[in-house]
Amino acid sequence: MSAGPVELAETPGLGRLYARGVAGSVAAIGRTVTVSPDDLPDDVLQVRAVRPDADHLTAYQQLVGEPVSDVLPAGFVHVLAFPVATALMVRSVPLPLLGMVHLANRVTQHRPLRLGEAIDLRAHVTDLRTHRRGVSLDVVAEALADDDVVWRGVSTYLAKGARIAGDPADVPDADRPDFTPPAPTGLWHLTADVGRRYAGVSGDRNPIHTSRLAARAFGFPRRIAHGMYTAARALADVGPSVRGEAFDWAVEFARPVLLPSTVAVRIAPADDADGYAVAAWNQRSGKPHLTGSVHRR
Repeated sequence: MSAGPVELAETPGLGRLYARGVAGSVAAIGRTVTVSPDDLPDDVLQVRAVRPDADHLTAYQQLVGEPVSDVLPAGFVHVLAFPVATALMVRSVPLPLLGMVHLANRVTQHRPLRLGEAIDLRAHVTDLRTHRRGVSLDVVAEALADDDVVWRGVSTYLAKGARIAGDPADVPDADRPDFTPPAPTGLWHLTADVGRRYAGVSGDRNPIHTSRLAARAFGFPRRIAHGMYTAARALADVGPSVRGEAFDWAVEFARPVLLPSTVAVRIAPADDADGYAVAAWNQRSGKPHLTGSVHRR
């Protein structure tokens, strides 16, 4: 890593970051982007003493189904850190931001953060690697209180069609277990405006979630739900009493959720009897939207 974090005066605005990211992606349209692992810098961005707003927290909790309290859900901490992580990607990642796909998310929470605490947020990128559909990398965000890392999130993104110099162009598919829909424990009835509503509480106004025309431009027949919205809904369904105050939360995203949609969900003890497994899938086709787990620490 670099000698020290680059301090930002305030949390950056996502609107301007998206505009810069799109502008920086235009040159990549129609060509294969080739990068080297050495192109990934060791920059760290940081914003200090962030204090979440109570109304913002409540709106998030009500939307994803978390209890309304002074405890910041792990998904809400992701929302707080996301602008810092996005600013880092725009600034430092040599891959087009436009069209980047969120593949997975892994969170470690050591203790809950609460409203009123001053939180430092920082982010760095790591592990540029070849993927069967392009190049993937990890964006690591951390939330600190009193200089201790309380929350750590690793978001894995894919730049489709890009490649790493010297790596083979054809990479075999990773082995994935076949998904057979289990007996659901619940259903989510997601309305057409879920993307707009989550954009309002997260700041993530990527138009594939809010505009039918933009969604079609990227190959989707309708608007799609944010991956982190569905992940947060699943975490809320596990519930605070089950997951405890310190836990590991992992999610892999499969097919996007078209809006509106009815999603089948299963929250059940994991096969290893140590934690809970989560899954969400299309009620009609049986195709998975996400799979994951929550384990107490």
